Amino acid sequence: MIRLKMCAAWLCAALLALPAQAAEPIPIALIEGLSGPFANAGEAVYRNLLFAVERVNQRGGVRLPGGARPFELQRYDGKGASEESLAMLRAALDRRVAFVTQGNSSAVAAAIVEALNKHNARSPDARALLLNYSAVDPALTNEKCSFWHFRFDAHADMRLAALVEVLRADAATKRIYLIGQDYSFGQHVRREARERIAAARPDVEIVGDELHPIGRVKDFLPYAMKVKASGAQAVLTGNWGNDLTLLVKALREVGVEARIYSFYGNALGAPAAIGEAGVGRVLAVAEWHPNVDTPASRDFHAAFRARFPKPEEDYQHARMQLMVEMLAAAIERAGSAEASAVARALEGLRHDGATLGGLHAGTMRAADHQLMQPLVVSVMDKLGAPGVRVDNEGSGYGFRTLRAFDARATEQAHRCAMERP
Repeated sequence: MIRLKMCAAWLCAALLALPAQAAEPIPIALIEGLSGPFANAGEAVYRNLLFAVERVNQRGGVRLPGGARPFELQRYDGKGASEESLAMLRAALDRRVAFVTQGNSSAVAAAIVEALNKHNARSPDARALLLNYSAVDPALTNEKCSFWHFRFDAHADMRLAALVEVLRADAATKRIYLIGQDYSFGQHVRREARERIAAARPDVEIVGDELHPIGRVKDFLPYAMKVKASGAQAVLTGNWGNDLTLLVKALREVGVEARIYSFYGNALGAPAAIGEAGVGRVLAVAEWHPNVDTPASRDFHAAFRARFPKPEEDYQHARMQLMVEMLAAAIERAGSAEASAVARALEGLRHDGATLGGLHAGTMRAADHQLMQPLVVSVMDKLGAPGVRVDNEGSGYGFRTLRAFDARATEQAHRCAMERP
């Protein structure tokens, strides 16, 4: 009996000496093109989400009734293609991942939403959400809206409206050329741009309007020559990734001096590709840029650059940080990491940016799952010019604020008729 008591005491002491069992992480699946023509864009997303996840985990993780749990970011290479991405979605769902993130390609996002609609109906005990940070085809929160999809980026019409407001005041521009990628997003931007320009500036002539294959054009010089021959004073494009970088490089090489109204002209090699020729002429629209001059903005950018110091890694998004923060807040609000409970907690959720030091704020509209947030149109300038405290990717060129729009100004009506489980 004495020996049993001694053994029990020894065993208890040994157990007490063991480290506490780590809390089970909450997985987040990133399904992106991490190889192929848009791998640089996919890796940029990964860095942003990793940074966001690490910031949540550094403060203790997500608070739940059973104790705090950290996030775990998992990588799945969808290669920028719908079929590959759906295969990666199945792999993530097999691992019981409830939160999937994707954004580079609206066509891929639409395929994932359709697959999740079917999966969640068949498997109510293993549901999952799509958290979309950059697939901006408006149909995803209109005709194709889904209870299982939430968009944290401003959609194409919201971005385009901001750019057209700047064009409205650009009295010198009388001729504009439209060029974009030939898939759902690019096709929509082309149609919508025509309508919005006609309404805002009926005096502006559209002197070119074409689409090119996405991710397959290696030489944009023929397109650039068409732009030059048209006499366009401005180019409007929704191009992203290498399709944008190669386009602006070709425009520079043939001597096009037109203003470039872009969705994404502020990074992934574009500033360095166009160089001095872009000063005062390359515009971009986003929810934030590093030269927004507030203490929170400066701290946020400095922390990101300390974490990812290589010049080519300098592509940061406030909306991706906000997305992860809002996911954490919704899980805490729901008291659960179950997908449908988190979806309901996300609906109508406003994040005031408190955990971001006031960097960025937004409200998830319940009716269509579209985030309402501010937008900024910025213009390229030399490092050190007024309003350009930091440059992009070590290029010597950065972006300064040209126009800022609050969330009320960017909000647009929707056509979503959502079915809720």
